[in-house]
Amino acid sequence: MKEEKGKNSFIVEDSWRIFRIMAEFVDGFETLSKMGPTVSIFGSSRTKQSDPLCQKAEKLAHLLVKSGYGVITGAGRGIMEAVNRGAKKAGGESIGLNIELPEEQKPNPYVKTLISFRYFFVRKVMFVKYTRSFVIFPGGYGTLDEFFESVNLITTGKIHKFPVVLIDRSYWQDLFNWLKKDLISKNYIDPSSLDIFYITDEPEKAVDIIESFYRGS
Repeated sequence: MKEEKGKNSFIVEDSWRIFRIMAEFVDGFETLSKMGPTVSIFGSSRTKQSDPLCQKAEKLAHLLVKSGYGVITGAGRGIMEAVNRGAKKAGGESIGLNIELPEEQKPNPYVKTLISFRYFFVRKVMFVKYTRSFVIFPGGYGTLDEFFESVNLITTGKIHKFPVVLIDRSYWQDLFNWLKKDLISKNYIDPSSLDIFYITDEPEKAVDIIESFYRGS
């Protein structure tokens, strides 16, 4: 009897969870749809603010704001903090999509518009739906996940094509070489899938890639 009751409560709990998921989608859609053109930027939360990569991230955000974009990050520290700081200093939209974790992630102080999520998959939709580009700095599993998911969604036609820009050639080049050597040579992916993303070291070049893509040049 107890086992049956527990089973039923599990079903009820899952049913109510649907409404929490819907609420997160509605909140995200209503907020982000009003933001205008944005660029989603990813990178490690562990990168120190004194690291040259954080300086590049801040400069990138500043350049994007001056080009008419807002920026979206995961709202955490490291690269995300540098990006939100650069956007805020430039007077632009600085959006943070925070995730609730067992070890609480405290949003950085430079986020202007904060949206918090319980569910990773809802949050990931928000990064993609309203963005004009992904710019990805070095990072760990989460950062790599965003990179591979974006490329996969584009190659399968599940989202519109947009530029995916990887910052720091020394970090990304070996991955690119592996994709080319092992995946393409063994016909696991189409060679054209490598044309979706670009590798550069300079924030100015990243902005130029995005602008050129939408100019059609």
